[in-house]
Amino acid sequence: MTQGVGSQQAGPSGMPPLGVTMPVDDGLGVPEYVRLARAAEAAGYDSVWCGEVAGPEVFSLLGVLAASTSQVRLGTGIANVYARSAALAAMGFATLSSAAPGRVLAGLGASSPMVVRDWHGREHDRPLATVEGYVTALRSAWAGERVRVEHPRTHGFRSSLLPPQVPPVVLAAMNPRMLRLAGRVADGVFLTWCPPDEVPGLLAHVRAGEAEAGRPPGSVWAMASYWAYAGDRYDEAMTRMRRLVLQYAMVPTHRGSFAGAWDDLDRATERWRGGDRAGALALVPDAAVHRLCAVGDGAHVAGRAADLRAAGIALPVLLTPGAEPGDLDGPLDTVARTADAAAGRTDEPRPA
Repeated sequence: MTQGVGSQQAGPSGMPPLGVTMPVDDGLGVPEYVRLARAAEAAGYDSVWCGEVAGPEVFSLLGVLAASTSQVRLGTGIANVYARSAALAAMGFATLSSAAPGRVLAGLGASSPMVVRDWHGREHDRPLATVEGYVTALRSAWAGERVRVEHPRTHGFRSSLLPPQVPPVVLAAMNPRMLRLAGRVADGVFLTWCPPDEVPGLLAHVRAGEAEAGRPPGSVWAMASYWAYAGDRYDEAMTRMRRLVLQYAMVPTHRGSFAGAWDDLDRATERWRGGDRAGALALVPDAAVHRLCAVGDGAHVAGRAADLRAAGIALPVLLTPGAEPGDLDGPLDTVARTADAAAGRTDEPRPA
């Protein structure tokens, strides 16, 4: 597949374009991520994405995955623009691209004030200007130019290692202004926590950004990640997903994406912050979990991907937590069973 996602046609594996995000919150080690990435490649996935929260550092992990795979594309999903200078990120992506030419995607986002301020000690200021300047700096560096960007300040940097193929820039976006920015400056937009019926409204902002920049409609392709589980521990997975839904819904910068999922979000947040964790989780109904996650068999998970494609998403991406932290069987089963269902294959042994 080309560096962008220009088609929704099935690839050589018989499966429409589908990505998988490593479960970086699950306490797994690098050998487990290698096993999962290899399983995704063997099953015919288009791309493997690695987020960065409090587990593995994304560039070193992707470097290992680049050396451990040969065809699957590799993306940061998402690297936040405050934790690294634009110069350092340009060097990181150029290094990965040198190791895996044509396989690297640069997923970027503004993260949240908690992560940026409390964890990394940086100011979470001017997110739109920061993201836009960061993209400008990366592209200048990858073109071999001497970079001069005022915000975030990058003066005089010139990279001595250029990527053999310039990585597509994919912006994580949830609110209208960031979605429009993606339409103006990105190659792709990364949506998350959005059920299929919410996709057209989000993409309308991206198309508005394209128009503002004088770009043809559809210049920016869209991907969307969703929590997925097709393993054998359904009840435990539902319990885990319920907790994940509430955990992310309580983040102020993400809250708007969850507001329509259920009515008691405010009460659940109040109980959680008051120490009543069980009471808070009891206010997250099964319907909210099913609206935001796909928990079932491979056909059910693949069906969510098909619904997202029908809504305008070029690349659905499975985020594959286990039934509990440390569970690798669940993610492996989810990857294999979803691929089989999406490609119309009968069940096959899971890759080792």
